[in-house]
Amino acid sequence: MVSVQQWTGREASALRAALRMSTRAFAEHLGVALRTVAKWESLGAETQPRPDTQAILDTALARAASAAQFRFEAMLFSERKSARPADYETWTEDIERAVVCISRQDFPFASTLLNRWLGSRAPQQLDDKGLYLYGRSLVLLGDLQRDQGAILGPLSARHSYLTARGMFTELDIPRRVAQIELSLAVVQEMSGELESSARHYELLAGDQRLSPRDRARARLWVGTALSKEGDNEYATDAMTAATRAFEDLGEPEDWSVAHQKLALAYRGAGDLKQALHYIDIARTTGTVDSPMQRVRLDTAYGHILLSDAATRNDGLSVLDQAAQMARQYGLSHQLRSIEGIRKRQQG
Repeated sequence: MVSVQQWTGREASALRAALRMSTRAFAEHLGVALRTVAKWESLGAETQPRPDTQAILDTALARAASAAQFRFEAMLFSERKSARPADYETWTEDIERAVVCISRQDFPFASTLLNRWLGSRAPQQLDDKGLYLYGRSLVLLGDLQRDQGAILGPLSARHSYLTARGMFTELDIPRRVAQIELSLAVVQEMSGELESSARHYELLAGDQRLSPRDRARARLWVGTALSKEGDNEYATDAMTAATRAFEDLGEPEDWSVAHQKLALAYRGAGDLKQALHYIDIARTTGTVDSPMQRVRLDTAYGHILLSDAATRNDGLSVLDQAAQMARQYGLSHQLRSIEGIRKRQQG
C-alpha cells in the first residue's frame, strides 16, 4: 500500500475521490468539519492538515478497501517528471469504467475505453504515473482478450500480460508483477498446458508478493489444472484447502466458486453424488450477476447432469442455455468448452 509522508489538501482530496465519497460524507467519515474538507479541495497542495488530522488521514487510508487503496495509489504514484499530464485523472476514470464493463462482458465498450489511451500514448514518453496507468490498461486488455478466448499470438492476452509485466518490473511494483504471473498461469491452463500451469500455480500459492486471497485462488487453480489432468484426488485436496482459506478470509463468492470446482473434480472421479452435492451448494450460494458467471455455473451443472443417464436430457438442456449465452456475449473459450463436453459425450 502506498504511504503518505506529509498530507496536503491534494492527497486528502485524492483519498476522498478514491473512497468515492462526497465532501460531506468524507468529513463525517473522518470526523472533521465540512469547511476543512472544502479547504483541502480548493487549496490542494498549498494547505496542510494539522498533525492530529494527519494521523486521522493515515488511519482512513490504512482501513480503506483494497480497491480504494489501488485507486489512491494510481492517483498519487510517484512521478519521474515534475509535470503531470492533466488527463491522468480521466485515464484513471476510464480504467475504472473498463473494469466494470469487463465484469459485465461489455467487451466492445471496454475495448474502446482502453484503446483510446493505449493507442495514443507511447510508453517511452511517459513518466512513472503514465507507465503505471499504461500497465494497468494492458492488464485489463489482457483480461478482456482472455475472456474472449484470444489467449495466444501477437494480439492476445499472453502478449498483453507479458508487456505489462515488463512495465511493472521496471516500476518495481512486485505485487502487480505477481498478479500478472498468476494471470499468465491461467493462460497456460486455458491453452492446455495443464502440468506447467499447475506447477506455476503451486509456486504462486506460497508467493508472499500476492495477497492472501490471490494465494488461495492460486491454490484453487492448482486443483482445477490437476482435475483436468485426471489427478482428482490431489485436486480435491488442493481445492478443499482453498475453500477453507476463502471461508477464513470472508470471501463468499470465491468460496462458492471453489464448490463449483470441487463438484467438477468429483464428477471426474466418478462420484456423482458428491458432485451434485457441491454443485448444489455453488448454485444456491453463488451470485450470477454477470454472463460469464452464469455460463460457467451452468456449464458445470450441465456437465454433471450429462454424466448420469437419468439426467442426460436435463444436462443437454442446461448446456444449450449456457451455449446460447456464451454466443450472445462473445465468450469463445466457454463456448469451445461446452462444445468439447458435447463431443466427448457423443463419443
